[in-house]
Amino acid sequence: MKTKRENFGGRMAVIAAFAGSAIGLGNIWRFPYLVGQNGGAAFIIIYIAFTLVLSLPIFLAESVIGRSSQANCRVAIGTLIPGRAGRWFGLLMVITPLWIVSYYSVVGGWSLEYLWQSFGMRFTHFEEFTARPWAPTLLHLLFMAVTVGIVAFGVKSGIEKFSKLSIPVLFVLIVLLAAYSVTLPGARDGVRYLLTPDFSKVTVNTFLNALGQSFYSLSLGMGIIITYSSYVSKKENLMVSGAGTAVSDLLFAYLAGFAILPAVFAAGIEPGSGPGLVFDTLPYIFTSMGQEAPVLSGIASVLFFLAILIAALTSSISLIEVGVAYLTETRGVKRGWACFQLFLLCGAFGALCSIFPRVFSFADNFASDVLLLIGGVLSVILVGWVMPRKKFFVEFTNGGTIRRNVKLFPAVYFLIRYVAPIGILILTISQAI
Repeated sequence: MKTKRENFGGRMAVIAAFAGSAIGLGNIWRFPYLVGQNGGAAFIIIYIAFTLVLSLPIFLAESVIGRSSQANCRVAIGTLIPGRAGRWFGLLMVITPLWIVSYYSVVGGWSLEYLWQSFGMRFTHFEEFTARPWAPTLLHLLFMAVTVGIVAFGVKSGIEKFSKLSIPVLFVLIVLLAAYSVTLPGARDGVRYLLTPDFSKVTVNTFLNALGQSFYSLSLGMGIIITYSSYVSKKENLMVSGAGTAVSDLLFAYLAGFAILPAVFAAGIEPGSGPGLVFDTLPYIFTSMGQEAPVLSGIASVLFFLAILIAALTSSISLIEVGVAYLTETRGVKRGWACFQLFLLCGAFGALCSIFPRVFSFADNFASDVLLLIGGVLSVILVGWVMPRKKFFVEFTNGGTIRRNVKLFPAVYFLIRYVAPIGILILTISQAI
């Protein structure tokens, strides 16, 4: 029996869900240290340019694939690539997000631990915490259980409701943290770093890092946009939804920079200290500042790690939903049972990632260097070179009824057909070197 498909309730629900998938740990954890390593405001300008010129068109390509098919990734890809190849490529787009969420939820478990520790302002050193295998693993499983629990309620009652609640909360939290950070003694240098571009520090790696961050931040190549777009009404303007998601993602990332880097400068710490900036450096900053203003610093610490937890959840939910959509629609599995099966599967693989650091590094690198790039190039080739131009036009413009999209169509199609594949090729080569 074919399962009746749900749809998002309206434009704000669509943008909230898409923004939830895009706004994640990459904005709070990865973006600030990349800004610190790549020239501050100069990196941000390049990052914004790549998002609007390259990543947004790829986002729109995946949106067209999803909404035109009104089906899960496996079926959506199969409608454009007939035969066995279509089935395998479609299945790959289902496996990719499940692979990612398995180790992503390990980081989500870390955020649970540090949120708990922030209430007492007694932080364990990050390496000491992760060296203990069982506590991080149990927290990973708890985080995964919360994720599948929300998804089990469905598209409207689960994903949509959580997204519409969590995204405004996230923005409020990050604004409060930014307001706290920029008022710290010595934070002025951090603010200047975020506002004044220094192009003398820009290198080839700056462009590559900005391109990679833009690509991954919008959840491209993961099957998420295809799956979520299949829940979008045919009346919805895909350009507005895509642009709204991109702007929300850029704004949140920029605010996260203001929430973190001024505090880093105030503490006299190197802004480009790398991935340990969030889980190693910031607890030290909160603890140090807590000696002078313990209540205010404690509140800021709780809000910060609460923001990380919510951001991790919004992204993990979108990753799991790709697999749930496949199981419910293609395999006929009930949603609750599908969520439980994926909890066991991803929970087991994630446990290995938690216990063995080498497995975690392999999973992360394989996703970044192989799976996402395959998914991204597949999307632009399917829309730019396989899907009939007229079909893309009809879907993008709602049958020619949205005049602004009609005017934008030639430019968007050109970017998808020619510019996006080149950008992904450059990113692929840079990852291989």
